[in-house]
Amino acid sequence: MHGMTSYFIRRLLLVPLTFACITFLVYSVIRLAPGGPIEQAQHQIRQAAMSEGGGGAALGTGQEFELPQEAMDQLKRYYKLDKPIYLGYLIWLGVWPDETKNGAFSGIAQGDFGTSYRYSDPVLDTIISKFPISIYFGLIGYIATWVVCIPLGVKKALEHRSAFDTVSSLAVFLGYSIPGFVAALALMLIFATDNFGMQILPLGDFRSEGWDEMWAQGEIWWCVKDQVSHTIIPLIAYMLAGFATMTILMKNSLLDNLGADYVRTAFAKGLSEKRVVFMHALRNSLIPICVGVGHAIGLLFAGSFLIEKTCNIPGMGLLGFNSLVERDYPVLMGILTIGVIIRLTGNIISDIVLALVDPRVRFG
Repeated sequence: MHGMTSYFIRRLLLVPLTFACITFLVYSVIRLAPGGPIEQAQHQIRQAAMSEGGGGAALGTGQEFELPQEAMDQLKRYYKLDKPIYLGYLIWLGVWPDETKNGAFSGIAQGDFGTSYRYSDPVLDTIISKFPISIYFGLIGYIATWVVCIPLGVKKALEHRSAFDTVSSLAVFLGYSIPGFVAALALMLIFATDNFGMQILPLGDFRSEGWDEMWAQGEIWWCVKDQVSHTIIPLIAYMLAGFATMTILMKNSLLDNLGADYVRTAFAKGLSEKRVVFMHALRNSLIPICVGVGHAIGLLFAGSFLIEKTCNIPGMGLLGFNSLVERDYPVLMGILTIGVIIRLTGNIISDIVLALVDPRVRFG
């Protein structure tokens, strides 16, 4: 017990260092990448000048529009780009005084993630508003994966090398080879358009327009059917990512346990095959899968950039995609920060779950 406690203390002490290394690396890449907020501001002003002045005439003799140096300096100061990268990172982190806020400490250490360039709203509020949608798909997708993959893996193990095992393996690896967003596109093409005469599902979005009004009017059954119809295609796309991994892991883990000495001993004692498989071998076979519970926490919050973009689902994934395209760096850093914290926490939870479900594990 003492060794386990010291192990988790060491893991917890490494969390701040790991977090700092990851966030500093990404912050540095963002600072050095072209197309930042100043370039975006120049582009917007150039477009406005062209619109007001009638095309290129507003730009004089065809030369590129440039902001005055004073305006450039003010923009750099506003976006904290006038400081070296390391100093800008410390200000963002909240451990160095911010001159633009009268020397006050203002950063993620104080719960201030900044303001979105695109939405002009606090970053933390913008991100939290997207949590429910990503959690909805992540949680349902994870539960559905368990419901499908565990029985399938058990059946494949019990019928190892049979025709069912071979055919199901081909189907599993075929699904694994198809990216989730590609599967979503294909499913929408087949079931959400009239190209194949099967336009039975909606073409993206989280819910139909007017869903809230229908719910307020008590049309619960209509709302449930609408939500389910919008869930089917993204759910299948989400499941493909872990479908093959969990199925094969379940099968191989059960096969290993079925060949273990304690299983042969149980059969020698006269226990039925059903009792040996489901009461002894299966319980131990679930240990490697249970360990993945901590890692799955990140999926519940992070969403999927490409799947949510493809299906136009306004969750964390689509927010991150749009923020990347539009160079909304505060939101990107906010998503990264929360994602890193969740992932690091999930890793520790996985170790705790492993220690709880498998008494043989000892941490030195």
